Amino acid sequence: MSVSAENIFDVSRFVADAVRRQPAYTPGEQPQGGGWIKLNTNENPFPPSPRVIEAIRRELGENGASLRLYPSPESSPLREAAAKFHGVSPAQVIAGNGSDDVLNLLIRAFSGPGKPAAMLDPSYSLYPVLSGLNAAEMIKIQVTAEGVFDVDAVADSGANIFFLTNPNAPLGIAFSPEKVRDVLTKFAGIVVVDEAYAPFAEEDCTALLKEFPALVVSRTFSKAYALAGMRIGYALAHPAVIETLDKVRDSYNLDRLAQVAGAAALGDADYYAGIVAEIKRVRNEVSDTLKNLGWRVLPSQANFLMAEPVVAGESGAAVAGEFFRYLKENKILVRYFPNNPVTASFLRISIGDAEEMSIFLNIVKQRVL
Repeated sequence: MSVSAENIFDVSRFVADAVRRQPAYTPGEQPQGGGWIKLNTNENPFPPSPRVIEAIRRELGENGASLRLYPSPESSPLREAAAKFHGVSPAQVIAGNGSDDVLNLLIRAFSGPGKPAAMLDPSYSLYPVLSGLNAAEMIKIQVTAEGVFDVDAVADSGANIFFLTNPNAPLGIAFSPEKVRDVLTKFAGIVVVDEAYAPFAEEDCTALLKEFPALVVSRTFSKAYALAGMRIGYALAHPAVIETLDKVRDSYNLDRLAQVAGAAALGDADYYAGIVAEIKRVRNEVSDTLKNLGWRVLPSQANFLMAEPVVAGESGAAVAGEFFRYLKENKILVRYFPNNPVTASFLRISIGDAEEMSIFLNIVKQRVL
C-alpha cells in the first residue's frame, strides 16, 4: 500500500518559528442553516444606512465597470470622510480592512523581538495572536471584572506598545478619558485605544489626540455601523505614526466599495444615532431583566452584556458552561470564555433586536424560574 505525498509532506519544517508556535485566533461561531438567534459576535441587528447602499450602487454603476480598476491606494474617500467626522487632518487617518487590519499594522510597525507589546487581561484575544506572529512578547496586565487595573503596572511593563480596548471587550466596562490620560502620561510607548464599541459609550478618547502624539485611536464599522460583512476600519493618530503605518500596509488594503460605503456611513450620523439609541435601550432593558432574575450583570457601554447566570441560587464556571450549552441547544448562540478566571462564570450576550432579545429572555426564564 503506497503512502501519498500529502501524508508524508511535513510543512512545519518550512514554517517560520513564530508562526509555528502561535495558535490561531478563534472567532465566534458562525452557524450553518436557519433558525438561529446569533448573539455571539456583537453584530448590529439593523441594516446599514440607505446612503451606504446608494453609495455602493453608485460606485458600481450600471455594469460594475469600476471594479476593473484598482481602488485609491490610500483609501482617500474614507480618510477624508473620517477626518471631517472627527475634525482632524486626513494626514492623521489610516484606513484598513477592518480595524483588525489596523491592529495588525500597529503590531508590525511597533513590536517585534526585543519590543514587547502589552494588553489588559482579559481583553481582545486577537492581540496576542498578532504579537506572537510578529515574534513579539505580549505582556498581560490584569483587569478586574469591575474594570480596575494598575496604571503603574502598564508604565513599568517595558512594553513598546499598549493596547487598551475601550470599552473593554469582553467585559463591556468603559475607562474614562481621565484614566486613559493617566496611562498616556505614565507609559513611555505607543498607546492604542481600541474604540470598536465607542459609539455605544458615554465618552471617547479622540480629544486626547491633540495632547498626546503617541496616542492611536482605532475604530471599526462592524459594530455601530452594521458593516461587519464589508471589513472597514480606520485609525486616528499623529501624522508621523500614520506615515509609519503606511509603510507596512498592503498597497490596496481596502476595496472601492468599502471605501465609499464607509464614507457614506460617516455621513449619515442621524440614522446611526437612532439605531445606536435603540440598541442601548434594549441593552438596558435586558440588563434590568437579568438582574431581576438574580443574575450579576456588569455595567456595559457596548452593544453586549457580560452576565453571570444564576440557577437555583448557584453560579460559577460550571453553571455558565452548562447555560451556554443550554442556550445553544435552543439555537441561541452567545459567547463563553472559560479559560480566564475573570470571565469563566460569565456569558457575553450580544444585543439583538427587541424580538430576538425577547426570545432569548423567554428561554432564560424557562431555565431559571
